[in-house]
Amino acid sequence: MKKNIEKSGRLVYMNGEFVDEVDAKVSIFDSALMFGDMVFEMTRSFNKKQFKLKEHIERLYLGLKILRIPIHLSKQELEHACYETIEKNDPVFDENDEHRLMINISRGPLGIYAPVFGGKLESTVIIADFPLKWTVASMAKFYDKGINSVIPSQRAIPATLMDPKIKNRSRMWYQMANIEVSQIEGDNNWALLIDPDGYIAEGTGDNFFMVKDGKLLTPEGRNILRGISREYVMDLAKELGIPCQECNIEPYDLYNADEAFLTGTPFGIIPTTQLNGLDIGNGKMGQITHQLLDRWSKNVGVDIVKQIQDFAKGIELSKNNKAPTPYQF
Repeated sequence: MKKNIEKSGRLVYMNGEFVDEVDAKVSIFDSALMFGDMVFEMTRSFNKKQFKLKEHIERLYLGLKILRIPIHLSKQELEHACYETIEKNDPVFDENDEHRLMINISRGPLGIYAPVFGGKLESTVIIADFPLKWTVASMAKFYDKGINSVIPSQRAIPATLMDPKIKNRSRMWYQMANIEVSQIEGDNNWALLIDPDGYIAEGTGDNFFMVKDGKLLTPEGRNILRGISREYVMDLAKELGIPCQECNIEPYDLYNADEAFLTGTPFGIIPTTQLNGLDIGNGKMGQITHQLLDRWSKNVGVDIVKQIQDFAKGIELSKNNKAPTPYQF
């Protein structure tokens, strides 16, 4: 028997219509399911104001262009649909929560399945609005403890094989890295990928920075997703007068770093205090990481660390939950 599922009241934009998130379905014949043939973006708000939404949409449309995925919406129309989705969902969000949008666009059902759809085929456009707190609450402890970056045997896929600068759903190599790292004892292990040349590339959904002698260093934008948060951190470094350079970084260099951190849309910045179980610097969040986080918080009017820690206090994180996550399998 089919169980009755209690509905959250949150609505998802599906090709111009709004449906309850429980009822939001993608066809089994969709190219996204067949090939991972989908581009996407995740955005978040600060004080309910979307952060860098236009930049996310610009990157999304470049991916659509390169992959030749048709879309009938203009960038402005998609942006309007994002805000309409937020407006419809805001009444069921907690006052202190933030809107985390997930925009997914695929080629839609493939041509051979046209008869199933009466000959009418179209791209699949989805905008889901999910409370940010559920994404970041489990990360609160990392601002004290830090991340242990672990280099798995799985390598980053270089741009010559499949360009990671296109934010796409074909991410099996990320999954393989996460599965491997999840087998290591501890609750703060995140994968840090190196490329086939042995240089540090990125995490499985985040970008990497390290600090040495007061200088900020980050991998070249060659074999990585060029993150919106990564770019913003480089802007923050300019504001603060911190030298920043894109360069090739080997694991050896990170062992000798003064501090390190990861950047990503949901959390902004999280300190990386260890590499393969060995302390980076003094094993704590570094001074420049603090400076960048403080300036980001000031610019958006939200104490980012406190907000995430408050989310964690308000959510019961079950240690007995065995459901898969990006860090537990």
